Amino acid sequence: MIPLLPRTSRFPPIDTALTEPNGLLAAGGDLSPERLLAAYRGGIFPWYAEREPILWWSPDPRMVLFPAEFSISRSLAKTLSNAPYDVSLDSAFSQVMEACAAPRKGAVGTWISAEMQAAYLRLHEMGYAHSVETWIGGQLAGGLYGVAIGGVFYGESMFARARDASKIALAHLCRLLENQGFAVIDCQMNTAHLASLGAREIPRSDFAALLARFTHLAESEYHVPGRWPEAALHDLFRVTP
Repeated sequence: MIPLLPRTSRFPPIDTALTEPNGLLAAGGDLSPERLLAAYRGGIFPWYAEREPILWWSPDPRMVLFPAEFSISRSLAKTLSNAPYDVSLDSAFSQVMEACAAPRKGAVGTWISAEMQAAYLRLHEMGYAHSVETWIGGQLAGGLYGVAIGGVFYGESMFARARDASKIALAHLCRLLENQGFAVIDCQMNTAHLASLGAREIPRSDFAALLARFTHLAESEYHVPGRWPEAALHDLFRVTP
């Protein structure tokens, strides 16, 4: 039996989460900015299907990607150096969320509901939620979005309409975060795709310790709420003659 959340943004201790299903912590509440930010700071995220109550999770172990450990294959390295693409920050947040919410092969429905999109758009307008976009031929070809608090980026979802388009966005995000001193990207749950890109599992207790250390950092403009500047992406992978 999982607890129902009260009207306040307080959550149960994460070590009380269920082991089956792994990490289910609480149900109910809302997707207000205050509750979402409290959840992320505590190592908790919402994940639920449409027409279900809001479910809150904190799995053990936790899948994370340390920015410096992002794995770039030879083919991706060639793409990053030579392919005709452009990358932007925070220029098409709602479009990225809509694309991430679109039906996927082999999947039924989406967890990125209209309610979820509206909630994260509010976080984006407050300067906490960010997107990275890959453009090919002037069209949005891939991207990702997530939440940045202090020195931690909480990844939520990514999509690709062209080969390597989401990987291009993630590669630029990792290099950007590494350059700015971010500690870790939260990937939430283990997938083979994330593991192939360098993500790995760590104990939930270690993840909580990282959050306690890094979520309150404010050492640069990237650690405080606000739109990320386009100039931050210039020449991260391409060498200018």
